[in-house]
Amino acid sequence: MPERGGEAYKRDLLEIQKVDFALVELSLFLDTHPADMQALQQFNQLAQLRKQLMATFEQKYGPQMGFGNSFSRYPWQWNDTPWPWQV
Repeated sequence: MPERGGEAYKRDLLEIQKVDFALVELSLFLDTHPADMQALQQFNQLAQLRKQLMATFEQKYGPQMGFGNSFSRYPWQWNDTPWPWQV
């Protein structure tokens, strides 16, 4: 398993964070422009990309979301550090 907190980890996490930022901005825009088809299509494309990026990230570095939103491989991975907010 690649090192958590290493350069590859930080690079992969940054890609997810970029997509998250765009999704938040598009969500806010769509709240006031719900009929903007182009924005909605972009939102859906980025949501799919985020899902793919997160699946790949979790395969490399372990689960990222609690309460059953992410699976853990054996052995239990929730105590692996650093967490994204610690890098």
